[in-house]
Amino acid sequence: MASVTDLLISQLADRTGIPATTLRFYESAGLLPAGRTPGGYRIYDEDAVERLGFIITAKRLGLPLEEIAELLQVWADGSCAQVRDSLRPHLAARIAEAGQRASELAAFTATLHRAREHLDALPDQDGRCGPQCGFPAPVPAADPRPVALHQTRQDVADQAWRDAPVACSLGGPAASDRIRQWQALLAGAEREPIPDGIRLTLPPDRAAQVAGLAAAEQRCCPFFDFRLHLADQQVHLEVRAPAEAADIITGLFAAAG
Repeated sequence: MASVTDLLISQLADRTGIPATTLRFYESAGLLPAGRTPGGYRIYDEDAVERLGFIITAKRLGLPLEEIAELLQVWADGSCAQVRDSLRPHLAARIAEAGQRASELAAFTATLHRAREHLDALPDQDGRCGPQCGFPAPVPAADPRPVALHQTRQDVADQAWRDAPVACSLGGPAASDRIRQWQALLAGAEREPIPDGIRLTLPPDRAAQVAGLAAAEQRCCPFFDFRLHLADQQVHLEVRAPAEAADIITGLFAAAG
């Protein structure tokens, strides 16, 4: 029998602001143990709230689920000093990665500024543009890897959703309302799996609604990657997310059972 302090999954979601779909995924990943009532409902003790706080903080620091699982064992059973000593090398690695990204972005930003300065310096004259009007601006020979810097910028844009924490800022009644909005909008959609996600095909008159709801979803769940295009008089929405969010994609975008 559940004690008076035990929480059902809906109560834990309301208290923490973390959607039930995310809580179920954390359980399947071995991060958040759950008991069961005689009726089969998930129940959580008070420690689950603190455990979730640790998980969400670790995700925001960029730690992958495998590392979080290891750290949770220390957090649950070890001393404060052991937790501190276990966390240090993980944070040091993230700091080094962030510094590398910052250096690459700073270098690319400098390239963009040089390109703009080059354009601003062009003469205001009529006639066909000559070689000096080339864009982007010529990069000095001393500048390392101009092409690689452009690729780095593109990679950062393409990979941002992969590096985002699998955690949603929307919770409670707002999360339930969002699920209902998606279910209503995607009613009758054709679905097919794609790498990292799902592809949905809808009538063209839903394009504006799909774009608006996808934008709202990404604001609270930045780990989603949405790609929308029109073809053959239909709207095609591709939704991708990291592997650890596969359960969330299924809960939101798969056909209702």
